[in-house]
Amino acid sequence: MNLLIRKFYYGDIPEEKGGGSYYQTEQDTTTWPLWEVFIRSKQGLDHKHVGSLHAADAQMAIENARDVYTRRMEGVSIWVVESKHITASNPEEAGELYEPAADKVYRHPTFYQLPDEVNYM
Repeated sequence: MNLLIRKFYYGDIPEEKGGGSYYQTEQDTTTWPLWEVFIRSKQGLDHKHVGSLHAADAQMAIENARDVYTRRMEGVSIWVVESKHITASNPEEAGELYEPAADKVYRHPTFYQLPDEVNYM
């Protein structure tokens, strides 16, 4: 099924008054994959998950993420990842997953004697 999509850029005027551009895609909007969006702010060094959106491809996802999540010029970098490529742990299995870290006492320095002058550690 060919779908005709009208793509407007910021400031474009409707077709009857000029502006805008047409392009065709072979995908139906109901089959567009879900993309997870991560934005790096001007103050931070890490990307933070800000939301999700549907898009036909990665370039469209970046453009849509820019329009939706960085309207006030607060981002300096955008990452988009197709949701099907994300693998998450099961919260119900957290005990089994993190159990190996419990037997490494050197990671938790609870056996050190702190001087009396150190109040909050």
